Amino acid sequence: MIACDIAIIGGGIIGCAIARELSRYSPQTLVVEAANDIACGTTKANGGLIHSGYDPAPGTMKSKVNARGNKLYSAWSKELGFEFKRTGSMVLAFTQSDCAHLQTLLENGRANGVDGLEIIGPERIHELEPQASPDAIQALYCPHTGIVDPFDVAISAAENAAANGVEFLLNAPARSIEQQNDTFILHTPKGDISAKWLINAAGCYADVISDMAGGEHFEIGWRQGNLLVLDKNVTAKSIMPIYPVPTPTTKGVVVMGTVHGNILIGSTAIMREKGDLSCYAADIEELMAGATKLVPSLDVRSSIRQFAGGRAVITDTNDFFIGQSKLQHRLFQAAGIQSPGIASAPAIAEYMVECLRNAGVPLPQNPNFNPIRHAPEDFDIASIEHQDELIQGDPAWGRIVCRCETVPEAEIVAAIHRTPGATSVEGVKRRCRAGMGRCQSGFCQSRVVDILSRELGIAPARVLLENPGSEIVLGPVKGDD
Repeated sequence: MIACDIAIIGGGIIGCAIARELSRYSPQTLVVEAANDIACGTTKANGGLIHSGYDPAPGTMKSKVNARGNKLYSAWSKELGFEFKRTGSMVLAFTQSDCAHLQTLLENGRANGVDGLEIIGPERIHELEPQASPDAIQALYCPHTGIVDPFDVAISAAENAAANGVEFLLNAPARSIEQQNDTFILHTPKGDISAKWLINAAGCYADVISDMAGGEHFEIGWRQGNLLVLDKNVTAKSIMPIYPVPTPTTKGVVVMGTVHGNILIGSTAIMREKGDLSCYAADIEELMAGATKLVPSLDVRSSIRQFAGGRAVITDTNDFFIGQSKLQHRLFQAAGIQSPGIASAPAIAEYMVECLRNAGVPLPQNPNFNPIRHAPEDFDIASIEHQDELIQGDPAWGRIVCRCETVPEAEIVAAIHRTPGATSVEGVKRRCRAGMGRCQSGFCQSRVVDILSRELGIAPARVLLENPGSEIVLGPVKGDD
């Protein structure tokens, strides 16, 4: 039996952010994740936009945490060492009806506490973003929108939480939950877990966990979205995030730059069967059409990757559900976290701690809490002088494994030995971008498998692409004993 005070079910950005915030205090906290790594669900299939807070309707839970989360990102990025850029953004209007909707968004934003919003005309649009469509007649400009790498945020929060005493249990889906003497017993393939309090941050499966734990019944739908990543060589570069006028279900096809220098187009929004990660031709065509409407010069043929993910949508409210369960007082919900979930994550974590405290959960300060997590070495962006210093200290820094993203062997080794560290090819990719470039692992995957095999002390045939059952190598390889 693994015993803890607080168990967080779900190791996405929300679970990891809550874990990091709870590590300021002294309860024994355990993150229980079904997958082989953190940030493998909705967090992984996400554009990384840090929305400012003008989209949610005032009075909703989304409105309470979105603007606050956006503001917290400045401090979080400095403390946790992940890259965060405040790029600003524009919502383009092409018709008078669109213009009327911009006014609604402006009023929403002001009600939600978003400063600096303004409606601008064509001249100002093209001053801010010369690549924006010349057909736009107005835009809502927001200077506070930002971009991050979403799994870098989750990983950074998890590493800081772990450094401050939080433990992580991976490959441990909750099969059932029972209650014994004011204690939850989680039954997982990794053994049973006892917890005094339970935080449900299980993403698209939070409805299942709530039912297991005796909480409210709600249904989470899978609003599936396809996304496109363009090569770094496209002529349109460093695009400020540009949105169309949103609909009741989606912010629409967005064109944006990423912190790593690619252009990303995303995403579609169609309710599909839970777990569907397929890319659909009609969705890709919708992405291309939507992108070229916003940025006509964009070469959408330069796509190097298409991927899909699901947003956790509470079907009858379309809002976040954050707080103490009314049916089970030891259960706390962080459910229905769709967009703007990435932007809201720091504020959701902050709000969850407030809910725990208000419910009487003991939260003594952690006297050893350190908010600082130093970013690992990123060889690709280091100066020539620093690269030379690294190579002089360890020749593995000079052995480039991923040529597209300039990732050396030493960086991959470091990613494996971080806590929680990479144990799969995709885990390496999320931490240091080996395989993220133009060839999409075509040249470096076999070398990454070799390094994982060596560092984890397992045969190449046991190295996973992602989750158990995704082995890449079938049978012995040359030199394998």
